[in-house]
Amino acid sequence: METSNSDTYLIKDSKRGVDHIGVTCVFFCHDGKGNILLHKRSAACRDEQGRWDCGAGAMEFGETFEEAVTREIREEYCVEPLELTHVTSTNVLRENNGVKTHWVAILYVAKVDPVGIRIGEPEKIDEIGWFKTNELPEPQLSMLSKHLDLVKRIILKS
Repeated sequence: METSNSDTYLIKDSKRGVDHIGVTCVFFCHDGKGNILLHKRSAACRDEQGRWDCGAGAMEFGETFEEAVTREIREEYCVEPLELTHVTSTNVLRENNGVKTHWVAILYVAKVDPVGIRIGEPEKIDEIGWFKTNELPEPQLSMLSKHLDLVKRIILKS
């Protein structure tokens, strides 16, 4: 199929999750002792600024799920996962400033070594911290508790 310059322009300027369904790998990093790593979203984030969230990031063309989640863990927290467990996939249907968004979230649990953890994207992350699954900070990202409910059994079993 041929595309014209105007078609290429439309594709190039489209926004994941808004103009077409976006695919994201969502991950909960844990230490194997029942603690999860969360971060506070900065003012530079696309939405829900100032809220506590687990890690996540859009997949890039040609990546496997495991490659995407590993890259995102490295970018956000500067460590390699010791173990990766695929949990499930969910739809994330939200609204951002009156604009409907749609993402498919591929959920993972990642065991990491807490010793090497640091903020790898200071422009997007204001703060990080380790929390028990029943003692989470506020305010939270709108999807955090729903996603945590889906992965909690795996985290607590580790």
